[in-house]
Amino acid sequence: MAFWLFKSEPFKWSFDQQKACGPAGTEWTGVRNYQARNFMRTMQIGERGFFYHSNEGKAVVGVVEVSALAHPDSTADDPRWECVDIRAVCDMPSPVTLDQVKAEPRLQGMVLGTNSRLSVQPVTEAEFLIICEMGGLDAQKALG
Repeated sequence: MAFWLFKSEPFKWSFDQQKACGPAGTEWTGVRNYQARNFMRTMQIGERGFFYHSNEGKAVVGVVEVSALAHPDSTADDPRWECVDIRAVCDMPSPVTLDQVKAEPRLQGMVLGTNSRLSVQPVTEAEFLIICEMGGLDAQKALG
C-alpha cells in the first residue's frame, strides 16, 4: 500500500469541506502539474494519505482515503488532466506543522520538507506512522 499527501489552501478547500462530502468523498480537482497527476494515476482505492492545509496553518490536519481511481478532472478542459476521488477518514488530533516536520530528524527526506510546492506527493509508510505519532493519532485508526 502506498501513502500520500494532498495539499490545499484552506480558504479554497478545507478539511472541514472535505469531511462534509461524506463517505463518497469528492474529486481532488485542479491539479495542473504532471508529476502530481502521475502520482494520482498510480493510486489505488483504499490507499491513505494526509490532508495538508497549505499557506494558512501549514499543517497536516487529517487523514483521507482514495475512494475512486484516476479519471478525467471535471474542472479541466484538457483531457490530459486527471484526478482521483478522496474521502475524509479522521481528524489529526493535534495538527502537525511544517516546522515540526522539518525539525524531526526521522523526516529529513520527506517530500513535504524538500519540495513543499508539490500539491500531491508520496509519503513513505515510516513517514506516515511518524506523523500519526506526532499528531497523537493511533496508527491503527489511521490505517483502518
